[in-house]
Amino acid sequence: MNHVRETEVVVIGAGQAGLSAAYHLRRTGYQPGRDFVVLDHSPGPGGAWQFRWPSLTYGKVHGMHSLPGMELTGADPQRPSSEVVAGYFTAYEQRFELRVRRPVDVRAVREGGDGRLLVETSEGDWSTRALINATGTWDRPFWPRYPGQETFRGRQLHTARYAGPREFAGQRVVVVGGGASATQHLLEIAPYAAATIWVTRRPPVFREGPFDEDAGRAAVALVEERVRQGLPPKSVVSVTGLPLNDAIRAGLESGVLDRRPMFERITPDGVVWADGRRADADVLLWATGFRAAVDHLAPLRLREPGGGIRVEGTRAVADPRVHLVGYGPSASTVGANRAGRAAVRDIRRLLAGTGAERPAA
Repeated sequence: MNHVRETEVVVIGAGQAGLSAAYHLRRTGYQPGRDFVVLDHSPGPGGAWQFRWPSLTYGKVHGMHSLPGMELTGADPQRPSSEVVAGYFTAYEQRFELRVRRPVDVRAVREGGDGRLLVETSEGDWSTRALINATGTWDRPFWPRYPGQETFRGRQLHTARYAGPREFAGQRVVVVGGGASATQHLLEIAPYAAATIWVTRRPPVFREGPFDEDAGRAAVALVEERVRQGLPPKSVVSVTGLPLNDAIRAGLESGVLDRRPMFERITPDGVVWADGRRADADVLLWATGFRAAVDHLAPLRLREPGGGIRVEGTRAVADPRVHLVGYGPSASTVGANRAGRAAVRDIRRLLAGTGAERPAA
């Protein structure tokens, strides 16, 4: 395990962004297992999708975009998205012979000498000229902290551990968060729960009408500007608003999506607002999003004073050997595809500039 293996490029993560990058590496002549390696810590193909709750069917998924070179067609909209996407990713890895190594935990990336990076993992170390980081956010659920949180006698869980609505039968559930996951949870849980309450820090913004390319570009530009400034990225969804579909309209009309402002503190039996109002609760469900899983990059000191990694395109400004795909503006499935292609194009230029020859096809 002390032997250090050498390669040109290490890809960390085999979700949408990582597989897109691997595809473009292979397409431009890099050979899997020789010129690049894909390391994934998940037990099987599917990226974060494989961990989604069973009631999130493929028909409920918004904007799942096919990977480059192989369309996802004919999927049953009633099947769990975790099954559909895991099967699709499995077929994709096999078709393009990407030879993903799993489960492999990447513990740290640090300077390796001679202009190379050292990638330390649970399965030994890799020396590489360039790194494509595609670790997403699923492994870093964000839990806000509120006074009294540790005193709550009921159950607290995050979206990352949500398994479906039936487990909340007969319970009083407070759902925290203003994104799509929160509204999906509420609409599913309401028929089973004794009561539901929806709380958010800011009033939710509902978007009517089609989300066209101009609107999409404007939303991505807002997220992109944050990472360009070295601030922690926000999700693209956070600047697009919630789509006002038939299910959302029904939830608004029934009162299930009657949003309340954020509570001030948590008690052993529930929550309390600043004006003294109280609500008893058996469960606090935190649908409060995720943060980028990049702690393994800490030895490279890429973070800016603002708390994020400053990125131009996909390249980390502090270290041109490191590219982040599926980060910030490329966190959507279509954005991840484009980012994978852009990262490979940039890395090829980088390696050519350092005297590295193009791998033989």
